[in-house]
Formats: sequence, C-alpha cells, structure tokens
Amino acid sequence: MSEEKRLKTLELWAAKIRRNVVDICMQRGGYAGQGVALADVGACIFFDELRPDGQGWYKDRFINSNGHDTIINFAAMAEMGIYTMDELRTMGADGSPIDQSPIEGARGFEITSGSLGTGVSQAAGMALGERKKGSDQRVICLLSDGELHEGSVWEAFMFAAHYKLSNFVVIIDNNDLGATGKTSDVMAVEPVREKMEAFGFHARQINGNSIPEILACFEEAKQLRDKPYAIVADTKIFAGIDVYQDAIPFAHFVGANGRWDTGFLEWEPGWQEILEKIDRLEAELAALH
Repeated sequence: MSEEKRLKTLELWAAKIRRNVVDICMQRGGYAGQGVALADVGACIFFDELRPDGQGWYKDRFINSNGHDTIINFAAMAEMGIYTMDELRTMGADGSPIDQSPIEGARGFEITSGSLGTGVSQAAGMALGERKKGSDQRVICLLSDGELHEGSVWEAFMFAAHYKLSNFVVIIDNNDLGATGKTSDVMAVEPVREKMEAFGFHARQINGNSIPEILACFEEAKQLRDKPYAIVADTKIFAGIDVYQDAIPFAHFVGANGRWDTGFLEWEPGWQEILEKIDRLEAELAALH
C-alpha cells in the first residue's frame, strides 16, 4: 500500500470512528467530545499499529485506562464486527450490557477502565510480563492528562523506566480537560513532556489529531531498546467535526434528549458533516486504485 493510500485509509477509519461515537451518543448522551477528538489516535492504534493475530484480534495489547475515552474502543470494534451498532446504541441504558466505563471481561477489554490511575500500572505490569516470557508483544496504554493527578500513575512510570520497558508505549490525551474543569486550573500538570523525560521515558509532544505525527511516534518507539516511550498528544475537544468544535469548546459528558446540555446545538449538523466527510474520503480512496 502506498503511503498516500495508507494515510487516506486511516483518515477514513477515523471518520467512521467519529460517526459511530456520535451515533452512540445521540441516544442518551455520552463522552462524545473525547471520542471525537481521539478518533485519529484510535484509528492509528486499531487499524495500523496493533498487529492482527489472524483470529479476529491482536498480537499486541491496548489498555485504555480512562473509562471516558473507551468510547473509541467501542466505535472501532463496531467496524471490526466485535460489537454491532444496535448493541452500542444501548450504552448507558438501564439493563444494557454496554457500560460507558467497561469492566474486565467485556468483549475487547482486559481491565476495568475508569478507576483513574490503575490502568497504567496494569499495562506496565503486562509489558514486563511479556518481556519475561520472551514475547515480542507490545503494550500501548492511553490515559488522560487529568489522570496525571493520580500518584499511582507516576509510580507506574518509574516502574516502567526502571525495568527499561521498551515494549511499552503510553499516550497521554493532553486536552486540558477534567470532569470539574480545566486540568490547568484544577491542578496543573505541564510541562508533561519534560516530566515524562525526567521519569525516564523517551517522550514526544505532538498534534494528537495529526495521523502522520502519530504514526511517526509509533515508528520511533519501535527503534528504542532501553526505555519506554511517551506520546504527549495535544488534542482539542470535538476535533474533527467542525460544527461541534466551534459551538461547544468545552464539554465532559454531553447529554442528549434532542439537544446538547448547552442548548446551543442539535446533533444533526455534526452528523451530516461527518457522513459527508466519509463519502468524500471513500471517493478519494476509490480514485487511488
């Protein structure tokens, strides 16, 4: 596959993740802003970086520590056939098996997400375990900048650096957003990249909505032999669907019932925007054949 086609294909996957996120959240709300913003990261992980095992899953492991961000897992797995959209549209409904913060054992999830600070420790332990087994399996862990408020996260970083876990990649969703306000107001975590380097990681700070930059980091991480790798991915809430990003610059959980909690914007404009983008990308890909 040419590089042009590879990038265009991932752009299409990201658009489909965004579509699925909005579709899920149109039912009764959800973490739409985070899911839309992280679609580029999710597309690169699920459809490029993780190596298929030939049995419908992966040789490598992806741990999403922040429960609010796991909507990208669900949205991607819908494209893989692990979940149906009919199932995912029940997310958050009484009696639904689809939790907004999934628990260990749910299809596609090894750990319970959402107990902030715990996922990184578990992922680092997995990376050490795989190395001790002589496996070439790699472990990728996504966490939020707000999660850096948890002390256990920094213990896990020290652990990963001490054991030189070069098979371990952390991605920090650096969007300056927490449940109760801006991360920088609640308790500032910057400079994140410099702190990760001080804790023994090789770190890069990138535009988290740039697919080429994300891919370049994953490629660089593969070359390391003596330390873990950190991607500080600067994202902006709702990045990728302009009408939502322009109208709602700040959101944590967005309600439904026909309108956003803010009352400024209905779902329909953004839904149409992303559907039109998918049609355009599919046509552009077809022209590359």
